[in-house]
Amino acid sequence: MNTSFSILNKTADKYWLQLSEISSVETQPEGIKTQLKQLLGLSDFIRDTLLSDPLKLPALLDTLENPTQTINYQAELSAQLEKVSTEAELLDCLRIFRKQHMVAIAALDLLNLQSIEHSLIHTSELADALINGAYFWLYENLCQRYGTPMGEFGPQPLLILGMGKLGGKELNFSSDIDLIFCYPSKGEIVNGKKTLEHQQFFSRLAQRLIHALHHTNQQGQVFRVDMRLRPLGESGPLVMHMAAFEDYYQEQGREWERYAMVKARILNDHSEYAEELHNILKPFIYRRYLDYSAIDSLREMKSLINQEVRRRGLTNNIKLGSGGIREVEFIAQSFQLIKGGREPRLQFPSILYTLEQLTELDLLPEDEYVHLRQSYLFLRKVEHCLQQFADKQTQVLPDTPLDQERLAKVMNCEDYSLLQQQLNEHSAWINQQFQMLIGDNPNESETQETTHISAFVDAWKLDLTPQEISDLFAQLASNETAELLAKHIIELKSQVVKKHPSPKAIVALNTLVPQLLANIISLNQTNLDGSELSILLERIAHILLTVIRRTTYLQLLVENQGAQHQLVRLCHASPWIAEQIAKYPILLDELLNPVLLYHPTELNDYPDELRQSLLRVEPDDLELQMETLRQFKQIQQLKIAAADVTGVLPIMKVSDHLTFLAEAIIREVVNMAWDQMKEKYGIPEGSSEQDKKFAVIGYGKLGGIELGYGSDLDLVFVHECDSQTMTNGKKSIEANQFYTKLAQRIMHLFMTKTPSGQLYEIDMRLRPSGNAGLLVCHVNGFEQYQLQEAWTWEHQALVRARVVIGSPDFTQRIEAIRRDILCRSRDINTLQQDVANMRQKMRDHLNKGNENWLDVKQDAGAMADIEFLVQFWVLKNAQHFPKMVDWSDNIRLLEQLCVANCISADDKAQLTEAYLDYRNRSHRLTLLEKDNLVDKSQYSEHQKNVKAIWDATFNQPT
Repeated sequence: MNTSFSILNKTADKYWLQLSEISSVETQPEGIKTQLKQLLGLSDFIRDTLLSDPLKLPALLDTLENPTQTINYQAELSAQLEKVSTEAELLDCLRIFRKQHMVAIAALDLLNLQSIEHSLIHTSELADALINGAYFWLYENLCQRYGTPMGEFGPQPLLILGMGKLGGKELNFSSDIDLIFCYPSKGEIVNGKKTLEHQQFFSRLAQRLIHALHHTNQQGQVFRVDMRLRPLGESGPLVMHMAAFEDYYQEQGREWERYAMVKARILNDHSEYAEELHNILKPFIYRRYLDYSAIDSLREMKSLINQEVRRRGLTNNIKLGSGGIREVEFIAQSFQLIKGGREPRLQFPSILYTLEQLTELDLLPEDEYVHLRQSYLFLRKVEHCLQQFADKQTQVLPDTPLDQERLAKVMNCEDYSLLQQQLNEHSAWINQQFQMLIGDNPNESETQETTHISAFVDAWKLDLTPQEISDLFAQLASNETAELLAKHIIELKSQVVKKHPSPKAIVALNTLVPQLLANIISLNQTNLDGSELSILLERIAHILLTVIRRTTYLQLLVENQGAQHQLVRLCHASPWIAEQIAKYPILLDELLNPVLLYHPTELNDYPDELRQSLLRVEPDDLELQMETLRQFKQIQQLKIAAADVTGVLPIMKVSDHLTFLAEAIIREVVNMAWDQMKEKYGIPEGSSEQDKKFAVIGYGKLGGIELGYGSDLDLVFVHECDSQTMTNGKKSIEANQFYTKLAQRIMHLFMTKTPSGQLYEIDMRLRPSGNAGLLVCHVNGFEQYQLQEAWTWEHQALVRARVVIGSPDFTQRIEAIRRDILCRSRDINTLQQDVANMRQKMRDHLNKGNENWLDVKQDAGAMADIEFLVQFWVLKNAQHFPKMVDWSDNIRLLEQLCVANCISADDKAQLTEAYLDYRNRSHRLTLLEKDNLVDKSQYSEHQKNVKAIWDATFNQPT
């Protein structure tokens, strides 16, 4: 071994002594001993395997003695599986087989006894064998138990789509595997012991297959299985029949799903069924026409990846970084998506094969192909080595001296600095090709505005007095504005010095601050007075000082003049937005594309957008999942607020967006908590992924579809499982305990404060018995409480309640209970007195208004009065007009009350107009970070009308 690799050599010597003590390794030929010693230094994975089980040494020795031998993984594993009789034995067999052959692959790679091309193929073939071995054993086992599902072409298989690098037969050494399951058609098994629907059969098969591969036991794990690429993601069924599969991709398939499907490969079947599935997917993936829109889609995906790299602080990432592996994939797949419909040779999932075909089709020059292939394989070799050190999935270059020496040794470099130089050269060339094809293409004619910029540069960079700075701006602004600018520039300079910025930050600020000042002056020439200008400068300065140690964000603003303009515009419009950006600088990424910034996500697209964000996170990385949820909320709220302050969204739509956003997040949190509970305890008998026997009821503003920016969520949790039912996991617990733990986990996911803050504040006080009650109750207990124990104010709250998460059947049951409670006969005088008394208590405790200022929420004649009026009228009249309780929002309830002649058309019009105006002002005040207080004269007419209706309703006998 090269004596210059001192740490590596010492490590190898240390573990060679340990291995010699427990095995006969010293008896091997010198060449083999040298190789074994190298491997002990190069790989913790190989070292730990041999030291923990020396019986694995003979198999490795056979590999080293016959490095070019061909192995039929499928045949070898099949022979071993014939001896397996239980699922426990199956799990052990798969894991032992995987470890033996992964050790062999790693040894050949680290000793450079095989090319990276062969290594990728062998790793993929081994994965195919393990997945298929598990599948066929489990399929036969279930067929023996239930019978065989039959179809048009005979026995129906569970078709397994391998995605990503598995689909392309270019799998990473320590990769998770992305799978999608599909079966041919619906039906029933009629020859089993009892009738079983195909959906149930294949769902059970899929669950057991995932468990066989994903579960970690004493022998380890076969693969981490990721199912999030399936239709509808984690909220979708685990398996889907072909007709539903086709409907989904034809009607709902997204561009990113089309991109993902380019690398899809059916792993386990080559029958007519597989051909049918292939024919379903082909028109979705490949267009008959030349599809140049794919370039924009890929560019957008790459932009999202770049944002993710910044947000997660990823550096030295050879997959996602500039000039990384992903950019080569994008180059190849852009041609596949554009021309694949007309060129069948491009309809294959392998990147290497596709690059070769591009050359043969004269779409990629020969020399560029050779260079691109060489650079791609260099990065893949580095990636493989990084993962072979410890059998862990990573694409980050090492920061420890030992791993740096390991990587340099395997890559045949004298030292790590030389390896870094080679990596930089390969990455730079890849990125150059990527930019030529897919990269951003700004209009070259657009140049930075230089008018008057020298004055701002001098003001910032030179050591000038306030008067000297004011004089610089004499031609650009009024004396008052010039003096204000001078004052804030000097203050900002002072604050920057106190922060001790890095040299890189100073360079960025020297460019950025003058540009921002130019934007502010441009805005000032339209509609800013002196105080507004001063406030705006303070907001911008606050953001700059917040991100001064995070030069990535400073650089983002330097390089994107459009983002600077949006920053100034939004900070001027709303201190709430400015504070959000200061607290969560990742929001600066959203300023890059004004088209998307001012056009919020479509209401029904929030779940899919959230799913895409979470797809970029490892399923077992809970901390990053929680961060991603919070960042998603912040980004979406910024878009809603941007559209709000610019008048794109009316108030009703703002609340709709905030509510739909919250519901998407609630659903995802419930699914995450459910998966965590399932992993630990299994799930209660009778429940399933699609029917958790669990529901979340939204009250208050969530229930009424009236959420504001700072609204908390009023939630109640209910379940419908027999409380004595047990879960089906290894650590079995009662259903009642399971759902309590589930509720606690949901609360934890919502309320835990991460670097991105809290997801939502959750208020559970409206559950049966309030804070003294159970965190989650059985639906029968919920019904009994509402019937026998609930106070009038709790029935008022039920008016604005609706199920936000729950299966269709369970939702219908809860809605029936709600309807029954609201439509019950009541003593009107008692109801009138209870509602009026509760409203008075709220006014006494919460109203902040006085003779000059109106509290738009709690004052007499304000929002809360309207809400209480609606609740009173519903509780009074629903027994005669049950249709009105179909709704939970005040505006439609007022419409229904008018339709039922419970209130007059004039009263309905006055209350609706007042309520919307109050709500709109409340939203505005939130964005301005002000209390809900306004000059009484602004709403005197509304207040007078609401008070009159209130007095007519509550101060006269009914």
